[in-house]
Amino acid sequence: MKTVAIRMVRIYCTEGEHVMQKLFRHLHDEEKVTGVTVFRGIAGFGQSGQIHSASLIDLSLNLPIVIEFFDEDEKIKRILSHLKSELKPGHVVSWPAETNG
Repeated sequence: MKTVAIRMVRIYCTEGEHVMQKLFRHLHDEEKVTGVTVFRGIAGFGQSGQIHSASLIDLSLNLPIVIEFFDEDEKIKRILSHLKSELKPGHVVSWPAETNG
């Protein structure tokens, strides 16, 4: 089986930051990345230490969101360079990976 080198990216944010829709459209419409998945968390906290969580009684509108995507390394490096000005420092994680081609 042939493998292809890719780069995975995860972006951590919250619903309240209103980043997801804009970024999702950018990755789909303009960058046309190979794959994007958005995960909605039920609880989380970041550098601020503020806990964001949901319960059956209180459906928070400020839950954690993880946007995960992948593509060829050079394309991802270009996208990440563009995103530096759009996202808070420390909210983006990336690593090399491979997929079957």
